[in-house]
Amino acid sequence: MYKRWQETNIKLALKTRRAVILSGSRQCGKTTTSKTLINKQSIYRTLDDTTLLQAAENDPQGFIELSKGTMIIDEVQRVPQLITAIKKAVDENTRYGQYLLTGSVNIQTLPTIKESLAGRVKKIRLRVLTTGEILRKKPNFLNRLKNQDFVNNSGYNKEKISEIIFKGGFPEPLSYRKQSDRVSWYKDYIDTIIEYDLKDIANIKRQDSLKELTAIIASYSSKFIDKSKITSSMGIANQTLDSYLGVLENTYLTDKLHPWLKTDYERVNKQSKYFITDTGLMAALLNWKAQDLLLDTDKSGKIFETFVYNQLIALVELQNNQYELYHYRDREKREIDFIIQDNESNIYGIEVKSGSSVTKDQFKHLKWFRENLAKNKSFTGIVLYTGEHVVSFGENMFAIPMNNLWE
Repeated sequence: MYKRWQETNIKLALKTRRAVILSGSRQCGKTTTSKTLINKQSIYRTLDDTTLLQAAENDPQGFIELSKGTMIIDEVQRVPQLITAIKKAVDENTRYGQYLLTGSVNIQTLPTIKESLAGRVKKIRLRVLTTGEILRKKPNFLNRLKNQDFVNNSGYNKEKISEIIFKGGFPEPLSYRKQSDRVSWYKDYIDTIIEYDLKDIANIKRQDSLKELTAIIASYSSKFIDKSKITSSMGIANQTLDSYLGVLENTYLTDKLHPWLKTDYERVNKQSKYFITDTGLMAALLNWKAQDLLLDTDKSGKIFETFVYNQLIALVELQNNQYELYHYRDREKREIDFIIQDNESNIYGIEVKSGSSVTKDQFKHLKWFRENLAKNKSFTGIVLYTGEHVVSFGENMFAIPMNNLWE
């Protein structure tokens, strides 16, 4: 069992909020993490159990009745009436730590949820395992950025990182020895989500189209999607595409990364990027093999950037709104893969390269950003790569090995 970085935040939230929502994709570890918090006064109920599901539907108020301790309700989105009952309960009793709710969909976006728990609930996202969690490391990368305290490569060349990428971060397939077994698990996983879980959140009439779209978005992961091209190839309307994209986000299969817009520079691109939330899932959807990455720079670029995104967003979300993650692009085709800004206005630009060497030309957009958009702020430019050494490319500009994300 892996110790999750978010455990500390969950425990703190239960001491300061009446209810906590732990959300994330199915099978990412929410149930296991919740059970680590159980004590003698805790009650655990899962709505994947048919008997408990029917009891909750029949008597929501009685189902959530609680005199002390914490009630953990797994997959709470399956009975939306429970949210209304919980709101009433925590309004009448303001004791902290009454309910820990888990959900495999974004509960607060469901049309069946009519009540808001605003001011009463803390929402925490549990993602698939990061490489740092798998290796039982502490989350240290943001401190390394702040202190410019980087380390050389410790054996993680491109081939080794490709292996990590193809395994992904879902706990169950990580235990498999064969990559073919992992691929089979991921494909079954997608089928289960589309055929079983989606009925809780959306009336999807064309499940085949949603499955096709999932693979298409995987092929665009880390890039800007071309909606007109997608609607034309799939034969669906723009409104349907937008609805399906929302479903993929709300089931935590994809994330949308917003652009950095904290500037009056008029030529900034305001389009968001989409990312698949697990690289093992991405590779399985696209039928890619690890050796493909050694020969195809487009494939390696997409999946390495997606991998880095999933490491970074997990680190940023740990910090309770002290950091924000963006991307940057403008109409002059200057692009920076990731921008991290902290609440002290320090900015970090990060470029991702799957290769083992870096040239000064790969810092040109970082240097332009520093000189034009971050003139009065502290700015550090980083190129993450699969080479051996930490190398300076000028003031506050560094090429650093990718293992700094978890070492």
